[in-house]
Formats: sequence, C-alpha cells, structure tokens
Amino acid sequence: MNLGRVIGTVVATQKYEGLQGKKFLLVQPLDHALRVAGDPLVAVDTVQAGKGELIYFVNSREAALALEPFFVPVDAAIVGIVDDVAPETAQPLADVFSSAKTGGAL
Repeated sequence: MNLGRVIGTVVATQKYEGLQGKKFLLVQPLDHALRVAGDPLVAVDTVQAGKGELIYFVNSREAALALEPFFVPVDAAIVGIVDDVAPETAQPLADVFSSAKTGGAL
C-alpha cells in the first residue's frame, strides 16, 4: 500500500463498462514522512475520498481486485482514508543484537 493525498478530480465522459459510476481522483504519492514521492497519478475511488484527504492506495493487480467487478483496467485504486500517520523510531538492529550479547533484553 502507498500513502497519498487527493489533489484533484478527473472527469471522464466515457469509461470502460466496469468503471461506470466510479469516481477518478488525482493523487499525489507521499512517503512515510508525508513528503512528495513521485508524480501525481489517477486512481479510482472506492472509499468516497475528497480533495485534500490523506489516503492509501494500491497499484497493479491489487487495484483491479479492489473493484466490483474484478479485473477492470485500472492501475491504481484508493482503498482507505488515513486518519493519522505516526512512524515509530525503531531501535537499530545492530543495537538489538549487541544488547542480547551483553545480557540485555530483546
């Protein structure tokens, strides 16, 4: 899954049969620190996201599976709205192993 922010809408007057009634949104991919992480892309909306919302989306085969009927021709699908992002700082793996050798807890 990928993080992104909805930055606009896409209007399509003609759509593939399985995409009728689906909304397309313009999404700016983001990294875990909410910094821009690539070019904007078009994603089909499965969760009723709105402009400015932080979302998560899937690509490729998973995007095609996110819709009913399955395997419609999409490259990206919005599958969730994110309430908060709080990355935890993990202890470096080298520190974990060195404390285990000296009798520290894992």
